[in-house]
Amino acid sequence: MHVTDLIRRKRDGGELQRNEIEFLINGYTRDVIPDYQMSAWLMAVLIRGMSRAELAALTETMLNSGKVLDHSDLPAPKVDKHSTGGVGDKTSLVLAPVVAAGGLYVPMISGRGLGHTGGTLDKLESIPGFNVNLSVTDFRRVMAQCGAGMIGQTAETAPADKRIYALRDVTGTVESPYLICASIMSKKLAEGIDALVLDVKTGSGAFMKSEKDAIFLAELMVETGQRLGKRMTALITDMSQPLGRAVGNANEVAECIDIMNGKGPDDLRELCLVLCAWMFLLGKRVKSVEEGRKLAEDLIASGKAQDKFRELIRLQGGNPEVIDKPELLPQARHQVEIVSPASGYVTSTMCEDIGTACVLLGGGREKKEDAVDPAVGIMVHKKPGDKVSAGEPLCTVAYNSQERLERARPLILQSYKIDSVPPPSAEPLVRKIIGDMA
Repeated sequence: MHVTDLIRRKRDGGELQRNEIEFLINGYTRDVIPDYQMSAWLMAVLIRGMSRAELAALTETMLNSGKVLDHSDLPAPKVDKHSTGGVGDKTSLVLAPVVAAGGLYVPMISGRGLGHTGGTLDKLESIPGFNVNLSVTDFRRVMAQCGAGMIGQTAETAPADKRIYALRDVTGTVESPYLICASIMSKKLAEGIDALVLDVKTGSGAFMKSEKDAIFLAELMVETGQRLGKRMTALITDMSQPLGRAVGNANEVAECIDIMNGKGPDDLRELCLVLCAWMFLLGKRVKSVEEGRKLAEDLIASGKAQDKFRELIRLQGGNPEVIDKPELLPQARHQVEIVSPASGYVTSTMCEDIGTACVLLGGGREKKEDAVDPAVGIMVHKKPGDKVSAGEPLCTVAYNSQERLERARPLILQSYKIDSVPPPSAEPLVRKIIGDMA
């Protein structure tokens, strides 16, 4: 095989065979194929796309470039959830303890904040002492003891993805839905799971702004997982406004604790219950989504989910007292209200601007090497459809730097659209369901 032949064929819209894709990916991972040739092939994929068979072969090759975890000794099914990311998207911190408390295993390998979207690892690290960098051995120990573990990608997990993603980042090929699918699915399937629920966001705060694009990516991921023998369901969910009211790492952990106390915002609670229901269904713990939802509600109401979160925090080195004393989470030195410039109704929010404002406050990374301030963030008081008076708070900003606040403030203000008439009915939280048992 010659690399240039494979580049030309993909450039001209042809299809590669499994052994040719293995030759490309394994050759690049072993430094036999140089960056410039892999870059050319990635650009050809961006322009020409891939067949579903090619995509499954690419995903499986990237998956098998490293260690695939084996949890076959654990007695119940293994199931996880992956979200494509958004603003205030903190459901993982609720789902893992609820589903583990319900008798399934949740081996969750998560990521950090990316652009305007938050990351599960950054949220977890706002819990004093919480260690997301466990070895595979310690990860399995935590899983065996409490039914869930929450860590970052290890060096052994899908190393081909790490190398290819770094190249995509500097060659303008990040946006390819086929490459996005292979990247996500190779990492998630390396967890050793039996089933996966996908939360694919759409709207102003999502990477996939268009619902059509979100559905296409969801269909790619569902079919790829099914081809590799996994039970798969994808939910297309709304990200036209922040999920819940808290944006920022410690803020969001506190809001998740509220949910497990039977409180918290309605939209966040609803999405957590729906995702738990599908995880229970795909994990064969229940026979219907309705039964799965009722199980999740009962686990929260009984305190079992909260107890499981407390156990998980303790086993991963964190301070479990934050469950009962959220004030032990990092606190910003200053707070200020951002008030409405006019009376009327909030007709929409530019959700991405709110996420970017949180990054500017220090709650995310403007550059990859930046440290994250876990204490800063935004508490949203008014959302689309709410009536507001001039001078009434739209949100409260927690900050540690006046200079950062002044950079974030205009973005927050411009993100709100106020009109004299109320907006039309809001989009449903869950717009479409794709995949097994949908």
